[in-house]
Amino acid sequence: MSLTNSPSRPGPGPRTEIPGPAGLPVIGSLLDLRRDSLGAFLRAQREHGDVVRLEAGPPGLRSVFLAVFAPEGVQQILASQAANFRKDHPLYEEVRQAFGNGLLTSQDDDYLRQRRLVQPLFTKRRVDGYASAVTTEAQAVAARWRSAGDPVDLVPEMNRLALRTVARILFGLDVEAAVEAIDRCLPVINDYVVSRAYNPLKMPRDWPTPRNLRARGVTAELNALCDRIVAERRTAAGKGSAATPETDDLLSLLAAAGNEEDGTLDATEVREQVLIFLLAGHETTATSMAFTLHLLARHPEEQSRIRDEIRRVLGEGTPTAADLDRLPLLTRAFKESMRLYPAAPVVSRRAVAATEIAGFAVPAGADVVVAPWVTHRHPALWEDPERFDPDRFTPEREAGRHRYAWFPFGGGPRACIGQHFSMLESVLALATLLRSHELTAVDQDVPVAAGITLQATGPARVRLRPA
Repeated sequence: MSLTNSPSRPGPGPRTEIPGPAGLPVIGSLLDLRRDSLGAFLRAQREHGDVVRLEAGPPGLRSVFLAVFAPEGVQQILASQAANFRKDHPLYEEVRQAFGNGLLTSQDDDYLRQRRLVQPLFTKRRVDGYASAVTTEAQAVAARWRSAGDPVDLVPEMNRLALRTVARILFGLDVEAAVEAIDRCLPVINDYVVSRAYNPLKMPRDWPTPRNLRARGVTAELNALCDRIVAERRTAAGKGSAATPETDDLLSLLAAAGNEEDGTLDATEVREQVLIFLLAGHETTATSMAFTLHLLARHPEEQSRIRDEIRRVLGEGTPTAADLDRLPLLTRAFKESMRLYPAAPVVSRRAVAATEIAGFAVPAGADVVVAPWVTHRHPALWEDPERFDPDRFTPEREAGRHRYAWFPFGGGPRACIGQHFSMLESVLALATLLRSHELTAVDQDVPVAAGITLQATGPARVRLRPA
């Protein structure tokens, strides 16, 4: 498909008038975006095309941004002109303030240096070594489900599973203390970040308001936890302690990472990477696993097909990284879940220099968003886009689609460094849970909203029956 808007632009040169919803007098689309931003973006595409201008807020405090929905435009922003579209959106600045300048938020030479230092920790061989941590945590959930009350809510269940998994991989023997603190502190910080990012009247961070003080307190607690464990790892390394499977965790590897060109990460940089990994590495995966299980609970025929595949491939054995490619039906269902419920539903950038997208002029300094939530439902790309159909992701059908028709992991030079880890963790954990239990949906629809990541705003309850 190609980027299109109606009516077609008259005359030579890019159009400067970009269509979009009129909104309400004075405040524009502010209420629509606050009530249901994902629905507002969907309506904007359906009514105004693939490049849309949105305005929100009263004069003097108004946000104006462009939304681009077709894959050619997404590719231009994330890949072919990536250098011209920076992470200067207020949301990223709030994430920087709260979590530090890790891979998610850093830019330019700082980002390139961090990426070179961290990349060796996310090779396929290294990530495959995390499989046992994944299955250990998933088996614990499966065992607990055998005596769990009925029904269970998949949202907190998968949040806890993903958090314990990433904490075990990051912190090794310190997993229990880390999980307790992270589980208590991270939701407070996330809520604080989102509320400030989209509030045109946010108060200075150093004012002693109750909300500022609470956010400052939990941030300091998480920083202190990470700093303590980093210091312990570096002390142990300085004494020549031999690495073991229990202590050769990701945090230890980060503390030891270095090369002649980039040096090493100092203690603050290690902590900032850890916090970003906690944010990006557990909420996104938890969302994807929860919705995969819930969709399968709503579609028992697909669930039965996948359970048959799991039993045939795994038998009674513990799943390993080698099994990832041997579970294509489960992998397709997971990908289809990420199409319908992308963990990062909206991605923001800011144009450095003036450019053109689909015949429309994009001025320097313009805020631009791409929305997997909308592109993944684009009727020109996906037949009956709201229908759950894992067979959309057969190799033949994937090969026939534009690279950026489906982009839950982003794309271009800033594509998610943890993509293989997310796939490995999710498929192995889902296989473990589906082999042990049959799920039946209690809630048919789960309301969602866009925060730092996609957030379920209602329960996703299922009934469990031992398989």
